[in-house]
Amino acid sequence: MGRLILVGTPIGNLEDMTFRAVRVLQEVDLIAAEDTRHSGRLLQHFDINTRMISFHGDSPGARVDEIVAALDRGDVALISDAGMPGISDPGAELVRAAVAEGFDVETVPGPSAVTAAAALSGLVDAGFLFAGYPPRKSKDRAPFYSRVLSSGYPVVLFESPHRLIDSLGDLARVYGDLEIAICREMTKLHESVVRGTVHQVIQALGDPPPPGEYVLVLSALESDGATDSIGEAESIATTLIAQDLPTSKIAREVARTCRISRSDAYELVLRLKGGRE
Repeated sequence: MGRLILVGTPIGNLEDMTFRAVRVLQEVDLIAAEDTRHSGRLLQHFDINTRMISFHGDSPGARVDEIVAALDRGDVALISDAGMPGISDPGAELVRAAVAEGFDVETVPGPSAVTAAAALSGLVDAGFLFAGYPPRKSKDRAPFYSRVLSSGYPVVLFESPHRLIDSLGDLARVYGDLEIAICREMTKLHESVVRGTVHQVIQALGDPPPPGEYVLVLSALESDGATDSIGEAESIATTLIAQDLPTSKIAREVARTCRISRSDAYELVLRLKGGRE
């Protein structure tokens, strides 16, 4: 029986490829890659001639079955465009399918944009929360930011350069003075880190921001107990009211994020709306 091997690949600088990763990709029977054109350049650079097929978020369900079937014949490596597969890509689905069929799953650790940004930011002392990409729609981002920041940990996020300024603008409406770091093009020629409050970073980046791959690190919220919770609840509710969302939906989001009762959240929203309902 073959093994499914998750292989970390460089997030920008090819010199970060490990000797073990090269050897494994040369020895496996098949490589499943997020983008075969992108990964083809990586394999060519390291003289790796292993057969490769695509596996990404839009792959049909039959592709999972095809890869699992290939494990009957030998080892299969899974790689993403950059970093560790299984992080913000469909790798977890393939891992579950392989485990369900009794195949071993192993990993070849490698570069990670998540941990690299956490280290560069200077905002992470111990644990942190990785929350993937913020929602695409503006109306969903304020509740998202409030929810992840309520964890009490620094938060690491990915964001598209095309949505970055709008996304930071939604963050600034509630947490404009929050300390953050924006890491761009890590390990590449134009690597840069912009640090400061959300308002300061937006101004420093400009609109549109420079092109590239971005990772955001948000500092942990300092909590002063119930007073902070009430202030946060009012800020979140005010932001959502401005988006003309239904009272019940706003109350539900405020209650969940700020850990207050649904009835208290509903009364708060009504008060902020001026008792219109």
